Amino acid sequence: MSDSLDFGFAGKRFLVTGGSSGIGRAAVELLHGAGARVLATGTSTERLAALEADCPGVTSRVNDAGDPAAAEQLAAAVREGFGGLDGAFLNAGMARFEPLASLTAEAIDRQLAVNLRGPMLQVRALAPLLADGGAVVVNTSVARDSGLPGAAAYGASKGALRSLVRVLAAELAPRGIRVNAVSPGPIQTDFFSRSGLPDEAADAIAQSVLAKVPLGRFGVPAEAARVALFLLSGLASFVTGSEYVVDGGMSEL
Repeated sequence: MSDSLDFGFAGKRFLVTGGSSGIGRAAVELLHGAGARVLATGTSTERLAALEADCPGVTSRVNDAGDPAAAEQLAAAVREGFGGLDGAFLNAGMARFEPLASLTAEAIDRQLAVNLRGPMLQVRALAPLLADGGAVVVNTSVARDSGLPGAAAYGASKGALRSLVRVLAAELAPRGIRVNAVSPGPIQTDFFSRSGLPDEAADAIAQSVLAKVPLGRFGVPAEAARVALFLLSGLASFVTGSEYVVDGGMSEL
């Protein structure tokens, strides 16, 4: 499928958190290619520098969604650089897989901080900067419904994030701001390698997940990013509070 889809983004202002890799980076590349102004965040200065080199004109900022102060810092960067936003893709997230017996309070708190509290505080800080009629998309996960062993904290954080989408959609509806979620399944990113699992265990989980995908393959980041961009665009003008699953049929068939 071509990535030259016209979403009407030329000249519009967008934020992508977790924009230096995976689905977030694909979204930045698509927005940039469509003529949008983009602010991308991440925690790796090297990856952000590479993103700016590959997408001239994109602005990047180191920002940790798990830091309670980071949301207001992000809003200040948006205000200074763009004056406001037409849309935000709150994509930043993390996963640490470990069995219940070894799960610590620190591991639970960190995943809830990044995956749930981060987007909640970000929307609170960014709402005054969002144009009426704008859009917010968050990245949930099919893990919220899968009961994947070792993903207690991750799955719980993403399930709560799905609930948050409904509340935010209701609260921002009077301003015409739509809030939706894209829910990826198995996508070719470094997700498993960054999950804290040994390589052999990560590969075993990846293969077991692949066996459940009716389309018989992992998706690529752009396939999830295109759905996020659809939800950010005027093409989805009557869609809010929803979650669009991008998993090759794994959770639906």
